Amino acid sequence: MVEKDNRLPLYYQLMDVIIGKIESGELKDHDKLPSERELCETYNVSRTTVRQTMQELEKEKLIYKQHGKGTFVSPKVINQSLLKFYSFTEEMKKINKIPSTKVLAFEEIESDIKTAKKMNINEGTKVYKITRLRFADDEPMMYETSYLPHSRFPELNGADLESMPMYTLFREKYEAIITKASERFAAIPTSKKEASLLNIQEGEPSLLINRISFEGDNVIEYTITIARGDKFTYSVELN
Repeated sequence: MVEKDNRLPLYYQLMDVIIGKIESGELKDHDKLPSERELCETYNVSRTTVRQTMQELEKEKLIYKQHGKGTFVSPKVINQSLLKFYSFTEEMKKINKIPSTKVLAFEEIESDIKTAKKMNINEGTKVYKITRLRFADDEPMMYETSYLPHSRFPELNGADLESMPMYTLFREKYEAIITKASERFAAIPTSKKEASLLNIQEGEPSLLINRISFEGDNVIEYTITIARGDKFTYSVELN
């Protein structure tokens, strides 16, 4: 609702209306917004007001324009706080996206020197190597390679990991509780293979994330993630 007797500027009120539609899911990623004329008629405001509204929304990166085609809702960027443990599946649900996982490879291997060191196990110890592609609303978001100790998760299979989030599987099937996790981040250019899987251009910036998760003193997950740089931001609150 845009009210001319409201003390708030008309463009600000119209911004609130459009942002509300985006946040509620009525307007989804890449949906086309009504034309200037349609917005003027619907909300009884001037073209000047509509143009100022669009300029402000574009500054906030909530919309984008395509020449000759119109104005569209920008895809959401997921801002993840690093002050708490998080799950990709749960984070996607919070922003009303449907998470899914495709298992690209599921192997039982003997750990090499590097992996054994990361997991604090002996070289040659049997581990699962799992390569997955993580989606939100069928759009690829992350490319992950995970190593899990075979002894802690006997009879694990790829079908389990496609039907249930990994951490839910840990908890419900194996009663494994993650007590702490450590992560390291680095900005990297996306490789040709990664770009193909993530549906972005080779060389675009991505985030390389190395996560080690613990159950008590034991490592139960070592995961290397390539996250799309245009989809994720990570933040820490400093006091």
